[in-house]
Amino acid sequence: MKHFPKINKVKIVYFVTLVIVFAAFSFLALLNIELKKQNSLIGIYTKPIDFNPERYPQVNFSFTPIISAQGAVVIDKDSQVVLFEKNPKIRFSPASTTKIMTSLVALEYYESSDILTIYKSNVEGTALRLPLNEQFTFEDLLYAMMLPSSNDATQAMAENYPGGEKAFVARMNEKAKVYNLLDTYFEEPIGLLDEKDYTTAIDLARLTSIALENAKFSEVVATKSRQIRSIDGTKYLARNINILLDIPGVNGVKTGFTDGAGQVLVTSRNLPSENADLIFVVMQSQDRFGDTQILLNYLNDNITFLSIRP
Repeated sequence: MKHFPKINKVKIVYFVTLVIVFAAFSFLALLNIELKKQNSLIGIYTKPIDFNPERYPQVNFSFTPIISAQGAVVIDKDSQVVLFEKNPKIRFSPASTTKIMTSLVALEYYESSDILTIYKSNVEGTALRLPLNEQFTFEDLLYAMMLPSSNDATQAMAENYPGGEKAFVARMNEKAKVYNLLDTYFEEPIGLLDEKDYTTAIDLARLTSIALENAKFSEVVATKSRQIRSIDGTKYLARNINILLDIPGVNGVKTGFTDGAGQVLVTSRNLPSENADLIFVVMQSQDRFGDTQILLNYLNDNITFLSIRP
């Protein structure tokens, strides 16, 4: 009969304890590495928007305007204070309001006089039908993109960018993170992919606040019409489809529509009496211009600004 050596229970307990301690330290080390990664991302995501308000707006009396839009928000541009909201953080398809971010990426890289080539002439949706291989200045294509919402002009901006459309869209999403727009994502530069592109009313309002800090962007979106021409001299008339530009104080910004997104509209209005700018966003609307006019009337002469002590 074989005799097995006696098991030393103390040694077993000691060995098991060492294994557990080693595993615990390994787990903590890996966790620390992951936390450092997350913290570095948080540093990107939470970079503050550079607004330094001296006044705080408040609505003098409150009732709930009835609008068809499923998502809406009104903010004061300088303070970022929300003056009206309806489902402000629900994600919707942005449609062509995507081009606000497209403009920012393009303005960051291109100079007004840079020459861009039309590499795709059969772009889906709204287009000026710019001929294949036709060349235009970046400035003219910017007007074409933001006034009649030309998709062929938009596509040209992305395809002339270093690395092409893929790199351009990657930069759009990088800037969304830098601006702390955590509920915003772009799959392409135009806004056609309703099932993939998304943003919220509040993100779109904040993005517009940033875009309006760019003088060229502000100039373009406030323009009612402009004649553009190709390098060979062919002329095109770019008309702004934002009919609210006829309202005093309204100075932009961008329309959008697809079957999936419904009607979308971002509007900027200056209040000369208060020296203030308000940004209005309506999403998934059945009547974007009518909804926005209701909100314009609601906040007309209905805001008081309180001084913020230093």
